[in-house]
Amino acid sequence: MPNNDKSLDGLRVLVTGGSRGLGEATVRRFASAGATVLTASRTPPATDSRAAFLAADLSTEQGVADLGRRVVEHLGGVDVLVNNAGAASAPAPTLSRSDASWQADLEMNLLSAVRLDRALVPGMVERGSGVVVHVSSIASQLPQRTEASYAAAKAALNTYSRELATEVGEHGVRVVCVLPGFVVTDGATAHLRHMAEKQGTTTEEVTRQIVDHLKVPLGRPGDPEDVAEMIAFLASDRAKWLTGAQFRVDGGILPTV
Repeated sequence: MPNNDKSLDGLRVLVTGGSRGLGEATVRRFASAGATVLTASRTPPATDSRAAFLAADLSTEQGVADLGRRVVEHLGGVDVLVNNAGAASAPAPTLSRSDASWQADLEMNLLSAVRLDRALVPGMVERGSGVVVHVSSIASQLPQRTEASYAAAKAALNTYSRELATEVGEHGVRVVCVLPGFVVTDGATAHLRHMAEKQGTTTEEVTRQIVDHLKVPLGRPGDPEDVAEMIAFLASDRAKWLTGAQFRVDGGILPTV
């Protein structure tokens, strides 16, 4: 979708987890606005995303350090960092969830962002400008049964984002959190299809069940582009006085502002 906001034109942007879903939509959004976009994930995009791809394993300290170094070598740093990469370990009852699954969710959903910020945000501070967008989840405020470790990691990401914003704000760097709700990405579609096969029903019916369970006021799941639009807005000059805050893109699921 074309973007008339010229403040995104020419920005250097890194989107992690940009090969599919929310990340891919975000890459397309920035690229359409004239930004120079890098994307990093384990696997390359399935289609032409108009972004340079860097293979990276963000679940390890060394993988993040290597990515940070290559980004600096490739672009000299970034103006916008979108920490979108994340993953949830398999569902498990909270009291029997293993230490390994807790650690995996913390590594991927909290520490990957902390480490990449550590590598790239100092360059923003030195230049006196920059935007960091952490993609969290409404699970951080509305945890679902059997997903405690993922929800806790995202809640920690929210708190970390708030503190980082207070630390770097005086240097012209903004830090914000985006909390998507039930969004139909490729991964979500595959999961819906699997659930439908188990129930002997359609993906449409399973989608309706989830919408009803979550009591989505707008009565439907979101699209990746809905979230990408919020991220692009927050990275633009239109949001130049927004920092340290959380922005829900959830169709009204959470009953608070």
